[in-house]
Amino acid sequence: MDEKGRTEQWSSKLGFILSSAGAAIGLGAIWKFPYVTGMSGGGAFFLLFIIFTLVIGLPMLLSEFIIGRSTGKEAISAYKKLAPDSLWVWIGRLGVLGCFLLLSFYSVVGGWVLVYSGLAIPGNVIGDGTNYGELFGSVIGSVWITLLGLLLFTIINVIVIASGIQNGIERANKYMMPLLFIFFIILVVRALTLDGAMEGVKFFLAPDFAKITGASILYALGQSFFSLAVGFSCMVTYSSYLKKDVSLRSSAGSVVGMNIFVSLLAGLAIFPVVFAFGLAPDEGPGLLFMVLPEVFGQMPFGELFLALFLLLFLFATLTSSFSLYEIIVAALTANGKRTRKTVAWLTGLTVFVAAIPSAMSSSLLESFMINGKSIFDSTDYVVSNVLLPIGNLLIAIFIIHKMDRELVKQEFNLSTKDSPGLFHVWLILMTVVIPLTIVAVFVNNL
Repeated sequence: MDEKGRTEQWSSKLGFILSSAGAAIGLGAIWKFPYVTGMSGGGAFFLLFIIFTLVIGLPMLLSEFIIGRSTGKEAISAYKKLAPDSLWVWIGRLGVLGCFLLLSFYSVVGGWVLVYSGLAIPGNVIGDGTNYGELFGSVIGSVWITLLGLLLFTIINVIVIASGIQNGIERANKYMMPLLFIFFIILVVRALTLDGAMEGVKFFLAPDFAKITGASILYALGQSFFSLAVGFSCMVTYSSYLKKDVSLRSSAGSVVGMNIFVSLLAGLAIFPVVFAFGLAPDEGPGLLFMVLPEVFGQMPFGELFLALFLLLFLFATLTSSFSLYEIIVAALTANGKRTRKTVAWLTGLTVFVAAIPSAMSSSLLESFMINGKSIFDSTDYVVSNVLLPIGNLLIAIFIIHKMDRELVKQEFNLSTKDSPGLFHVWLILMTVVIPLTIVAVFVNNL
């Protein structure tokens, strides 16, 4: 038990950084980033993404770290402690609701990846004459396959979360994150040795600003903003388990650096392969499940590399979903009346039931539309384009206008060199630049 009476705590700074990076590195970095980059001009988009991640994502991540570590409380209790008897507690409640809704469709995709991984490892995906679009359609169009994938993905999450911070989340991330990087590097090396691979590298890393449009700038803003798992106070909960002798600035910098590095690896693993086989770089969301199996099928040991990629993707999906489950479980166990294990299983059961409509969006409920969108797409839209920007905006307003400035400054500089200039730059970004950017992205998305 720590000095705040908490029984859960990270065992080390490395465990915290790997877990926080795992929370950030998920569908956004590995699945969404490559196809958005492909549709938005390649190298110039990647450069804008890096700039926005450093200028917008990093300060927001640091803000959540400050709120969490300063209180030693999970998301809802943290806002209660800092602003008692006020409506600010709804930032935490919005985060819990947002994570629950996000899990209701994120877990469906996690189930797809789990099913594909299960098919790829014994070599049952790649085959002569296989129509990969039809294969993907048959997987997501089968009620029993999608529900089985969803169930298994949920059970894995619950087992890890029920085991606690050190024995569950931290231990899983200490194995999964290094393996993720190893698998990625293997894939990058293989991709770069293909004939014609350098065209893909050039597309990804050589900026052509003539391809940048107003829409691609906003895409870069959105991608950098949403790729760090900020806005739902997941990082408030994660940082609440952090000891006082750890620098929040260096931890946030490490997480952002790892996120950018994974995005770099994702581009280097995919674009050289796409160009080497004469495919279009703007294939869209189907890139992972429909295009890559076809590409890997034309390579020596293609099944092996496809299985490695899918396992990598599964690890990244799981490490992100751990953080979503943790904010819910931590909030429901904060009063000490319920055990972590009981709440974890009940949360998993509730998420599973709530995810069934999204899981059936390509089968039994295919014709059910909300404003022209399926249940899956509608939930994704509400979470990504409404709740997440609102959450980020409220956190930015809260830390600047409601939190005690001296407490914020103390946490900002704790266990590191006092940097008044750096603190003032962060203040300007949080006070002016980031709120205006959030509003711009929010209005564009709507």
